[in-house]
Amino acid sequence: MKVLVVSDSHGLTKELEEIQTRHIHEVDAMFHCGDSELASAAAELDNFTVVRGNCDFDQGFPTEQLKQVKGIRYYITHGHLYNVKMSLMPLSYRALEIGADVVCFGHSHISGAEVIDGVLFLNPGSIRLPRIRKEKTYALLEIVANDEGKEAIVKFYTVDGFELPSMMVKCKIG
Repeated sequence: MKVLVVSDSHGLTKELEEIQTRHIHEVDAMFHCGDSELASAAAELDNFTVVRGNCDFDQGFPTEQLKQVKGIRYYITHGHLYNVKMSLMPLSYRALEIGADVVCFGHSHISGAEVIDGVLFLNPGSIRLPRIRKEKTYALLEIVANDEGKEAIVKFYTVDGFELPSMMVKCKIG
């Protein structure tokens, strides 16, 4: 099972379309974690589950979404309402409250993935204005179930589709 996670595109359209075209046939779902700065009816967002970020003014986006894809519960939010630039603790409480397996969020523009209390927290970075690293990034998450549980493999890519092997994260979830 594989999902595409993008965030903080801040008005980019061509790049969103290219990323979508590049991966649409290999993923089971696509999430945009907010700050698209596009209208909720924008064609570039058609195949994405989208949430509203602090720079999104279209009220057509919800502030959070809970999606189940092939038995995995994904919680998608932007992160600004949980103060993710300071700590993941408020967001981790929300994840536990709703029984999420994976939390996809943005806001900080800092790509990364970590497990807290068995829940994977994934920030794909920004495809427009990255922080900490110079690469403009998005992520592909693959979850594989085996006899020992569920293993998550997070691969980060540049906006141009080049994998960043040094950023890959493998971890157990659940």
